[in-house]
Amino acid sequence: MSLKKITRCGGMEFRWGERTYMMGIVNTTPDSFSGDGNNDIEAAVAQGCRFAEEGADILDIGGESTRPGFTEVSEEEEIRRVVPVIEQLAARTKAPLSIDTTKYEVARQAVAAGAVIINDQWGLKTEPRLAELAAKNNVPLVLMSNQRDIGGYDAKAGRDTASYSDVMAEVIASLRQSVKTAEQAGVPKENIIIDPGIGFGKTWQQDIEIIRQLWELRVMGRPILVGTSRKSLIKMVLNLPANQRVEGTAATVAVSIANGADIVRVHDVKQMARVCKMTDAIVRGI
Repeated sequence: MSLKKITRCGGMEFRWGERTYMMGIVNTTPDSFSGDGNNDIEAAVAQGCRFAEEGADILDIGGESTRPGFTEVSEEEEIRRVVPVIEQLAARTKAPLSIDTTKYEVARQAVAAGAVIINDQWGLKTEPRLAELAAKNNVPLVLMSNQRDIGGYDAKAGRDTASYSDVMAEVIASLRQSVKTAEQAGVPKENIIIDPGIGFGKTWQQDIEIIRQLWELRVMGRPILVGTSRKSLIKMVLNLPANQRVEGTAATVAVSIANGADIVRVHDVKQMARVCKMTDAIVRGI
């Protein structure tokens, strides 16, 4: 299936296939699994500005942890965390801003404050109105395949558990349904980005299998976003804490690009910018 080559986002054009784009993660939560959360507006804004200077093409702002077993926050609290950060970053950087949320009102206020991408980790399963919001505002929508509703969680081990006969088939089926919901709500095909959901309702072995077979997602005909940064698959292989997983992240980023990723979502922007540039030189010849 052919990939529509351009997605317009704010004042930027994403020309898929020409290079890898990088999404820098700006957490405004005190309980991020990665240990980089900022429960302070100025610190989060400073981090976002630094990421833009270091080469992030997109800044993804989130106000609720998505780690396995996370504690939900209220809609009001999430808005309090993210909207001031988005307002300030919109005024201080040119990088397109993404709101990482599953809540309609949070996304609505974030878009009003300057966010130009909606990143839904549930792929419209829990809040289909996010597609209507994306269509109304003509902003790109990231749809992630999240299997936590059919998988499980091992609280003692602190990780997702799941059993599938074919994990890629499950991911593709999930994404097809999400894309159908988005298109029925009026989201143009060129505004849809897909994410296989590394670490969301899959075991770490299944996460590795998804990276290995990422090229299969090309059947969807949409740009592919991959988020492996500091995640538990790296912990399980290297037995390292989150703040020591930069090399493991680099390996997963490079292989993901080689296997078809168009966007990588990362915590370590400066280092991963170099990984993307080197990998693109090999894979894309640029």
